[in-house]
Amino acid sequence: MRMNGRKILIIVENLPVPFDRRVWQEARALKTAGAQVSVICPQGKHHLARYEYLEGIHVYRHPLAEGGGGAIGYLVEYATALVWETYLAWRIFFRHGFDTIQGCNPPDLIFLIAWQFKLIGKRYVFDHHDINPELYEAKFGRRDLWWRVMVAMEWLTFKTADVVISTNESYKKIAMQRGGKRESDIVVVRSGPDLSRIIVPPPAPKLKRGRDFLVGYVGVMGEQEGIDLLLEVVHHIVFTLGRRDIQFTLVGGGPSLVKLQALSKELGVEDYVEFMGRAPDDILFRLLSTSDICVNPDRVNEMNDKSTMNKILEYMAFSKPIVQFDVTEGRYTAQEASLYARPNDTVDFADKIMQLLADPGERQRRGAIGRRRIVEELSWEFEAPKYIRAHKI
Repeated sequence: MRMNGRKILIIVENLPVPFDRRVWQEARALKTAGAQVSVICPQGKHHLARYEYLEGIHVYRHPLAEGGGGAIGYLVEYATALVWETYLAWRIFFRHGFDTIQGCNPPDLIFLIAWQFKLIGKRYVFDHHDINPELYEAKFGRRDLWWRVMVAMEWLTFKTADVVISTNESYKKIAMQRGGKRESDIVVVRSGPDLSRIIVPPPAPKLKRGRDFLVGYVGVMGEQEGIDLLLEVVHHIVFTLGRRDIQFTLVGGGPSLVKLQALSKELGVEDYVEFMGRAPDDILFRLLSTSDICVNPDRVNEMNDKSTMNKILEYMAFSKPIVQFDVTEGRYTAQEASLYARPNDTVDFADKIMQLLADPGERQRRGAIGRRRIVEELSWEFEAPKYIRAHKI
């Protein structure tokens, strides 16, 4: 499907481009289909240039205010970003032009920019990355005034959107039930990995730090990611089971990184857990290549139950067996590539890790199942045509 002559503006606030892999894959897919593509995103580590022309795509970046956490902090961050995004959208409109805005949440505020341009006939496509009411509840543990604001903003986002791109079937149901969207106006586009960019390097034994096994984690260090539960798992393995031959290495940055490092010391497991922080692809790929198994400790709640985690897909692309808690979309994605621990049960999670480490044949079997599922069903090769179709509705 060709999009010759189409001009698309993508706005994403959560991560810089091209670090945000889903958004960058989408932008490249549009460019390959013949569209002119511009992107507005925040600045971030290694991505500080205010403007770049990358692979034929215009990338405009803006400063992102650090709100300091909490509801007020997020309000400051989002309000500042909204001002920058509005300014850059009009700048791009007069410099390059566009006929469609694609807004990628969080937050559910980009419809405020879309409203301005819908008045002059532009379309709005909502790329639904996170369910923000559930995300707020997972972070702060309450349904208060701010939670009700989140629900209202989500509803307005759906009502503004001409088309909704849902990352899975659970999100599609939310678009229909909470957002009142027709099924014909929703396209499910999963965040499949681009296998053309994944080069599996040889394992690096030094990453095991002299131990027999390596358990890997890749993802955000935030409140809802369950890293605190993983540290409890490590404590149980080391001090209750007496296993000191397993190294745990975690790649990723986020607002809870310092607190989690402190927790690892408090639990006495700092010698067994390495926090690598945010790492470039070559280091990330080497860790995944070297890991014996990979884990997803996302605690079971409404947010994580309904969300597809990119790390699961990356683990599968590297043929890694997985241990995770039993959540709806996690089970759909990984299927037999994973073992599933009882919800938020750290002892059962530890037992599942030990079960896989004790059986190299089972690790290989489950890893092969995951890789095959990516190659045959879930890679970006299969999702890109669906994404282009969403822009042609």
